[in-house]
Amino acid sequence: MSHMEMDRRPLEVAILTVSDTRTWETDKGGQTVAQFVKEAHHHVAAQAIVPDDYDQIQSQIREWLREIHPDCIITTGGTGIAKRDVTIEAVTDLLDKEIPGFGEIFRYISYVDDIGTRAMASRAVAGVSEKTVIFSLPGSVGAVSLGMERLIIPEMAHAVYEVNK
Repeated sequence: MSHMEMDRRPLEVAILTVSDTRTWETDKGGQTVAQFVKEAHHHVAAQAIVPDDYDQIQSQIREWLREIHPDCIITTGGTGIAKRDVTIEAVTDLLDKEIPGFGEIFRYISYVDDIGTRAMASRAVAGVSEKTVIFSLPGSVGAVSLGMERLIIPEMAHAVYEVNK
């Protein structure tokens, strides 16, 4: 499949919200990811909410990798520096390859366009597990919107193409 064909193919995307407090009704971050995915003419293949727990985060991602084989998994939440924030550790331990530029550019854009020096505490990460591209974003709607609009949506199909060549 050529790069042009991959860019036109609707991607299968799983969305994982990590939070001890969010419900389906209050999960604005996950809802925002889903909105961006649908507006880009991709498909939400699965969506879940798990608590800030290393094992539960890994379990859900592993289940999706094993059962639905999504092109992309996008997580939101649990990326801060508080003791309970373990999304980055859980996701990074599942990656075959990390995409360091994602977190670097996310922090840069956040610094310049949004939150200033507080961006240094943002722990966004991306990488590849098997043939699935995984992006982890902070949970705020502003961070999700910035990451989806400026980085993930423009590059998601290309990243999926690269890991499947």
